[in-house]
Amino acid sequence: MKITVRPSSISGKVIAPASKSLTQRAIAAGLLASGTTVVRNPSFCNDSLAAIKMAEALGAIVSTDDDMITVKAGLRPASPVTLHCGESGLAMRMFAPIATALGSQTIITGEGSLTGRPVGMIGEALSQFGVTVTTNNGFLPMTINGKINGGTATIDGSTGSQLLTGLLMALPLLKSDSELIVHHLKSKPYISLTQQLLSDFGIKVENHEFKRFYIPGNQLYRAHEYTVEGDWSSAAFLLIAGAVAGEVTVSNLKCDSSQADRMVLDALIKAGVKLTKQDNQVKTARSDLKAFTFDATDSPDLFPPLAALSSYCRGISRIKGVSRLAHKESDRSKAIIQVLNELHINAYVEEDSMFIEGGDVRGTGVSSHNDHRIVMMEAVMALGCSREVGITGAEAVSKSYPEFFEALQGLGTIII
Repeated sequence: MKITVRPSSISGKVIAPASKSLTQRAIAAGLLASGTTVVRNPSFCNDSLAAIKMAEALGAIVSTDDDMITVKAGLRPASPVTLHCGESGLAMRMFAPIATALGSQTIITGEGSLTGRPVGMIGEALSQFGVTVTTNNGFLPMTINGKINGGTATIDGSTGSQLLTGLLMALPLLKSDSELIVHHLKSKPYISLTQQLLSDFGIKVENHEFKRFYIPGNQLYRAHEYTVEGDWSSAAFLLIAGAVAGEVTVSNLKCDSSQADRMVLDALIKAGVKLTKQDNQVKTARSDLKAFTFDATDSPDLFPPLAALSSYCRGISRIKGVSRLAHKESDRSKAIIQVLNELHINAYVEEDSMFIEGGDVRGTGVSSHNDHRIVMMEAVMALGCSREVGITGAEAVSKSYPEFFEALQGLGTIII
């Protein structure tokens, strides 16, 4: 699908979409709970739909309505069971450890960019708990045999926190206690998010400075109603749109959230954005923007929205943490640089930082790189362009924010 975004002056209010990250975690917790869990205000993006299908494959009975997902606990599939992750990296890394609690053979598949992401670290972790994992030369499909046992394992967290999330969700189900030693953990806020959700479902995990986790066995997930908070990752694009092209108020945001991407507020302030917070909403307005420095190592999903912001700042902005971008939906660092250059913005990478020199953004045709966050970056950049921007492959936004273009149109963006 190709859409064209014209330079636009925007104004109005928009409700932040629900967090897909928390929706997926809640679906998994509902699968593991005894009874029926109701997930309110969920995200129905493609990644969440993949998590629903995986929960069903593992034995849950799942039904959906306009504003909720109902999960009747399962964990009773036939063996072998096939879990199709779509393009969701979180679903793959989270449900793999959960499936090992069953002891049946599990085959994990995916599509699109997920088939190009390394999965060796999953096998390295699970093998320490007595499980056998085979892969396609380090990539999907992945076959898991055996039932996970309690004990101690050492995990490399340098590539992210999603596998650790899966282990923290699976290990409480075991009869014996477990301990995880974690080195070089990145995206620590996402682990705080996982722990908060686990606590909501009655699960206890001891976190010792994000380096050691003690997980008591014989725990039971408590089925209940869980409300998903708004997504700061998606809201970041809307807030930056207001700073670049008008005035936007985003509601349904928890300002003390554990979500890593809440830190976009710090970057906005550093860039001189006119920003106000009240209750559960944040307002940004067109501002005289200045270059800023921001460390996105623990919040790599902020790279695309901050790249859009940097393009309209006076001077050269620096965003740290480029190493976290290699295995996303695209090679995201290269994709960002290519798109910025195509829109006549000078950008380059040195060591682990991306440098972006603000300037005159000029519209042209660009590719989505099959990456939802690249599409949203391109659309936000188009708002202040000297001419329209045509985006090929714009349907990629369905991975996380299917209503993104509707939200922009509701604010006054001209989209054809």
